[in-house]
Amino acid sequence: MLHLLGVNLPDQKLVQYALPLFYGIGQKTALKVLATLSIHKSCKIADLSDTQINQLSSLLSDMTIESDLRKEIRANIMHHRSIGSYVGRRHAMGLPVRGQNTKNNAMTARRLNGRWLKAEKREYSSSARSIIPEANSPFDSFFNRKWF
Repeated sequence: MLHLLGVNLPDQKLVQYALPLFYGIGQKTALKVLATLSIHKSCKIADLSDTQINQLSSLLSDMTIESDLRKEIRANIMHHRSIGSYVGRRHAMGLPVRGQNTKNNAMTARRLNGRWLKAEKREYSSSARSIIPEANSPFDSFFNRKWF
């Protein structure tokens, strides 16, 4: 098993199917990486030479993947929330962001978009601040805004 940039890649897998184990790399990007490094599609991880592994690791280290990509996505969501855009308000309320219907079948969006809310609400102190709700929560700022 090859350990590359914090991800374990199984030896028996083809390289084109092992690369999407990195967060932020899909099938198309994996095929582009293979074409860039001139690695055959039917090559397995165990068949890679040391120079190919070094080239692969240097190419992947230049890309925004794994924790860097997660931080970037989270920063983008927090930016939308801080400027008060429609997308940010939808994220704050845990509702679908991209125009989906909410009469039925919004559970996936509530599950995914609501996790940002749950992470903020989680406080471990026993102070009065954690018991009393804040006046500037996303819900209050959304409903108290003067629209007209």
